[in-house]
Order: sequence, then structure tokens, then C-alpha cells
Amino acid sequence: MKVSSQIVSTLPQGLILDVHIEDLTFTAYVVVSAPDIHLVAEFVTPEAYQQANDWHVTAIETADDAENQIRDIAFNMNLNDAAVFLCADTAAYEAALEALGQARLAG
Repeated sequence: MKVSSQIVSTLPQGLILDVHIEDLTFTAYVVVSAPDIHLVAEFVTPEAYQQANDWHVTAIETADDAENQIRDIAFNMNLNDAAVFLCADTAAYEAALEALGQARLAG
């Protein structure tokens, strides 16, 4: 799986990325957060919410889960969808960034 990404913006709890996985392009919100879907509204603006075709939200509990969670969510995405990755801790956050092509920031 060939993955690359660019940082679009920073958030107090993470990053917004423009992600490319082979032919798929999507926006990813990668944040350190409790696994609560209601918290998504704290960092996704109403304008951003309306811009994406569909939204996909998943929790990444451990660093070991990051790559599989990202692969699974990407499999179910379409062009111009958006994904939110709620990372339980800094290790899960860094692993998610690395799996999304931001290895230079992780670690």
C-alpha cells in the first residue's frame, strides 16, 4: 500500500492531512482523543463536515492497531471522503501518522 500525505493544518490535539493511498485521496483528521464519536465536533468544523462526501471515524487504541485500522477504513472509502482517527495515546497517534506517510513527524 503506497501512502503519502501532506499536512493541511494543525489542531491543538493533532493534524489534518491530505492523504493519497494509491488512487484514493481523502482528508484525515489524526488526533489524540478518547474514542468518543461526539468529540469529533470539537475539531471538525461544520464547513469541513459539509465538504466531504462521507465521513469515517475509527478509534486507534494502540500503536500496533494503527496500520490495520487505516487499511480497513481506506478499503471502505471513496474519493473525497474524510476520516477521523481517534488515537488513544501519543504512541497510537505517532503510529497513525507514520502509517499515513508522516514518518518524519512520528517518533
